[in-house]
Amino acid sequence: QVGNYKRTVKRIDDGHRLCNDLMNCIHERARIEKVYAQQLTEWAKRWKQLVEKGPQYGTVERAWCAFMSEAEKVSELHLEVKGSLMNEDFEKIKNWQKEAFHKQMMGGFKETKEAEDGFRKAQKPWAKKLKEVEAAKKAYHAACKEEKLAISRETNSKADPALNPEQLKKLQDKVERSKQDVLKTKEKYEKSLKELDNVTPQYMENMEQVFEQCQQFEEKRLRFFREVLLEVQKHLDLSNAASYKNIYRELEQNIKTADAVEDLRWFRANQGPGMSMNWPQFEEWSADLNRTLSRREKKKASDGVTLTGINQTGDQGSQPNKHSSSLSVQSNTVQSVQSSYNPFEDEDDTGSTVSEKEDNKIKNVSSYEKNQSYPTDWSDEESNNPFSSTDANGDTNPFDEDTSPAMEVRVRALYDYEGQEQDELSFKAGDELTKMENEDEQGWCKGRLDNGQVGLYPANYVEPIQ
Repeated sequence: QVGNYKRTVKRIDDGHRLCNDLMNCIHERARIEKVYAQQLTEWAKRWKQLVEKGPQYGTVERAWCAFMSEAEKVSELHLEVKGSLMNEDFEKIKNWQKEAFHKQMMGGFKETKEAEDGFRKAQKPWAKKLKEVEAAKKAYHAACKEEKLAISRETNSKADPALNPEQLKKLQDKVERSKQDVLKTKEKYEKSLKELDNVTPQYMENMEQVFEQCQQFEEKRLRFFREVLLEVQKHLDLSNAASYKNIYRELEQNIKTADAVEDLRWFRANQGPGMSMNWPQFEEWSADLNRTLSRREKKKASDGVTLTGINQTGDQGSQPNKHSSSLSVQSNTVQSVQSSYNPFEDEDDTGSTVSEKEDNKIKNVSSYEKNQSYPTDWSDEESNNPFSSTDANGDTNPFDEDTSPAMEVRVRALYDYEGQEQDELSFKAGDELTKMENEDEQGWCKGRLDNGQVGLYPANYVEPIQ
């Protein structure tokens, strides 16, 4: 029918819009691949750090860490997927769309206008004949209606005695003229239909030709979409990638190499009866080696405090006996961290990543204890502690008289600290103690360990327990 080609023409505009839809679909999937890869990397980094600095050791530790290596490698593969989707598939659709659809200055696409003009040109002769048929049909139906009306009037007049013969003659003439009009309009109607039938084959051929051109254009788009979707499928399907299979083959091998007997042997040799012993030997006195800084000398530091006796607690279990190191940090750089952290807690919706949260919470994860040092001091007499509540002579603790229970606050050590003088405390990272006095001008606090020992310690070595 005339004008019904518009659905075929509209399909060209729909094809351009579908290209945009497919590009948006691929772009969203690429973004998902990128986010997933980033989350895998953050997860691997966080848990690799936790495991390496935790109490696990030996071959089981390596097997555990293999999961983090797997995540890093899979993350790389998913980043490659993201790159393939955007750099290959997305760009391919974009370029094809640009080549297939050409925009006009006045809006719309050249292909749409060409198709519409082709249909209109093919339909124009037939549409003209169709209008003639419709006009002849209308005239014929009007003549038939007029004939029926004239016959009805004539029939009614015969039964009316008031009409004279002259009036009756006029009605009969009207009937005759209407019958002739019916014959003429019918003949014209039939003639126009015949002419329409004669041009119909050519009309169908011309319309079919333009329609086939539209079909060919649409076929190119459909085949192109199928081709692109197959390429997207290949990029997304990691199951057929040799590198992907190798990742899990290597993971399985690393897990199977875990050997409990080997780990127990290592622990015996390094942390048990088989470890090398540093038996006490006679040492000559040396002024340089035994010199310690007094608190007055420490107070001279203007920009920061010198932190001594910090043990690196994050090393591998294969190096358990590391000497304590010394480092200088700014006094305002030691940040307090939250004490209650669940490593399995889901991230919130504020946009912060897991690694950002972990920067503030990671110090208090319980697995940070691989190289935790344990006190080796021992004594048969409790009175040997000069800071115990009651010494051997019955004297009271010299710090007790300054203690105010209302000011006591429980704190947790952030770093290892070894007292350099007699009135200083020694503790390990993670130990809990009681702060008895607030920080003085030089950055020192008075505190009490759980064993009752009272002394001074650097204020920025601890954090409050919440």
